[in-house]
Amino acid sequence: MDRGVFSPIMNERATTVDVSELFDNTDPEVVWLKACATIRRISPDYDFTLVQKIYRDVLRLFYGEFPGYGPIKTLYHDLSHTLEVFTCGVRLMHGVHLSGDHLTDDEITLMMLAILMHDVGYAQREGEETGTGAQFTRTHVQRGVEFMKRHFTERMLPSGILVDVTGMILGTEHFRPFDQIDFADDRTRMLARIVATADITGQMADRKYLEKLLFLYQEFKEAGFGSYQSMYDLLCQTNHFYEMTREKLDGVLGGIYRKLAFHFRDTMGVDNNFYIESIEKNMAHLAKVVKHGESELFTMLKRNGIAKSSSKIARLV
Repeated sequence: MDRGVFSPIMNERATTVDVSELFDNTDPEVVWLKACATIRRISPDYDFTLVQKIYRDVLRLFYGEFPGYGPIKTLYHDLSHTLEVFTCGVRLMHGVHLSGDHLTDDEITLMMLAILMHDVGYAQREGEETGTGAQFTRTHVQRGVEFMKRHFTERMLPSGILVDVTGMILGTEHFRPFDQIDFADDRTRMLARIVATADITGQMADRKYLEKLLFLYQEFKEAGFGSYQSMYDLLCQTNHFYEMTREKLDGVLGGIYRKLAFHFRDTMGVDNNFYIESIEKNMAHLAKVVKHGESELFTMLKRNGIAKSSSKIARLV
């Protein structure tokens, strides 16, 4: 694939932007306020009542405050991951809307609900407290769909929402062929592309992405998923995953990630796609990490003490 198609448009003004703040999704209240401000740019009169209730419910689930469930303990697929995908998704919706493909309020609602629910399948019910929840790696998407259906039924949401959100959640399952998922129509498929694209670009653009891959290795090890021999081996194979991911983004997902540039042009006055820039920087640093070898792994991945924590976990299991 032509790398030039994937690269962002550069703009000198972009160097003055505090990019790190764009990817800071640590405070759920701040994330919510930013999301609301972005959605208001699409639809000034949008009613947040339903989405805000589900947002609060998802926070309760992660915190262990949801009846019948313990807290979500997976270290890679944590609350920060859901929030970064949510933030990216809202920005992508805005970009799509500005590109001329106008979104309705109902469509915005469906996508936000799907993103919030896309990883709740890692939650452990009472009696499932063993492990971190990573043992559900292979089944977490279907578990999430089941949780969503029960919860939305209890909230008395229309059945049509359950059907559409189900397809969008299934679209985030990396080993499920996207083009084999049944959607009600092409429009719903397009909305699912936005959700799936946000899931990929949101997590890979995280400034701590490479460090968090060390946590992902622990999740895969607990689940018996994949054939990775070590944390270093997973990092070595990540470039291949990245190449496949780029093909997916430009293929079945329609290259919709490019629409993020419309969002940043409108909100910051620049022509940069900061998500793609951040992903490229992460992958460039990954090449350096792999080149230096396994012995220097923990000295080259220092952000947020993740490497140190993952090293301790590795010695305990």
